[in-house]
Amino acid sequence: MSANYSLLFYLKKPKNYAGGPQPIYMRLTVEGRRSEISTGRKCEPDRWNPHANRAKGTKEMIRQLNQHLDTIERKVHGAYLELVNEDAVISIETLKKKYLREDEKKSREKMLIEVFEAHNKKVESLIGKDYSKGTHKNFEYSLNHLRNFLAHYYDVTDYIIADIDLAFIENYEFYLKTEKGCIPITAQKYIKHLRKIINFCLSHRWITENPFAFYKSTAKPTPKSFLSAEELRKIESKELSNPRLRHVRDIFVFCCYTGLTYGDVKKLKRSDIVIGFDGSPWITTNRQKTSVASNLPLLPQALGIINRYQDYPPCVQSGLALPVKSNQKMNEYLKEIADLSGVSKNLTFHLSRHTFATTVTLANRVPIETVARMMGHTKLKTTQHYAKLLDTRVKDDMLQLEKKLSSGHSALSDRS
Repeated sequence: MSANYSLLFYLKKPKNYAGGPQPIYMRLTVEGRRSEISTGRKCEPDRWNPHANRAKGTKEMIRQLNQHLDTIERKVHGAYLELVNEDAVISIETLKKKYLREDEKKSREKMLIEVFEAHNKKVESLIGKDYSKGTHKNFEYSLNHLRNFLAHYYDVTDYIIADIDLAFIENYEFYLKTEKGCIPITAQKYIKHLRKIINFCLSHRWITENPFAFYKSTAKPTPKSFLSAEELRKIESKELSNPRLRHVRDIFVFCCYTGLTYGDVKKLKRSDIVIGFDGSPWITTNRQKTSVASNLPLLPQALGIINRYQDYPPCVQSGLALPVKSNQKMNEYLKEIADLSGVSKNLTFHLSRHTFATTVTLANRVPIETVARMMGHTKLKTTQHYAKLLDTRVKDDMLQLEKKLSSGHSALSDRS
């Protein structure tokens, strides 16, 4: 006749306990002999129901904790049934051994933090080739958010990737917005990083189900701002007596006519400006963010600014094309420049790149494929976001259509 077993979950008070959550242990008993096994979870004493052997409450964290204990109980019973089917001797030793062996199988599964750490190390080793320092830093921020989320929500240091489900993703998004104060678009950036790790695991067949299959983002994309032609003219033509403001304005305007990011213009060397096949000056460089080669001819406005700093001592000494300050300082000075120029928009340095894509190029009918290439975009879809912003372009196109329709030279007038 098979020996029966009993199972009990309880809180184990640590030595020198001074308050806070206590570890949850499982006590297995077979024929009067006991063994204690850690569940790897903790619980606040006032949240524990010793009669139910479960945590009490309705919060998601409590629900997840109790689900974990349910899973352990099922695994122990599964181990017991296997021993019965094998007609094996059932003792505290054999039951514990069988349960832990099943648990070891689980422990060999891929863990979220472990995989994320390996991903970030790979990104770090490819800085300057496939990734920028900024991209690596963002992934590190994302990893830290996940670590803190797991500790806060599940009281664990890692999480089995195969156990990640829609509820996990939604809990993480909620945590980012409430505990970390992330705005929706920022929270989505971190969710996107998690999705990348999940897709990586799917492609390696470490998991078979995609927890993002039914996930829907509630975040609405923030519309990109840019300068109109009139606003750009105001900033260009404004007389500035302060040298530091003139320098910042020149660099900002230069990027309005080249589409370079702050990182790209900061590292732009004089040697990056060469005479192209057409006999005019070109910038030949690799984009910092994507490492994509980018060649673009210098418009007269941009060339004039480069020539202005040709003999400027700091540039001569450093070999750099322009005297670029820190991004923080640039943005501080740009707000001052906007006020002086009568521009009400919140002027930030990245606005220059948006202005190049819209007001300077697309609005002047430069083909979108050409704009994408000059901006170093790896996907045309990225450039298409800028095209959607141009109401003036839509209006111009409709005016052209209107003229064709009224003159009888449209495809519609060819119908018989």
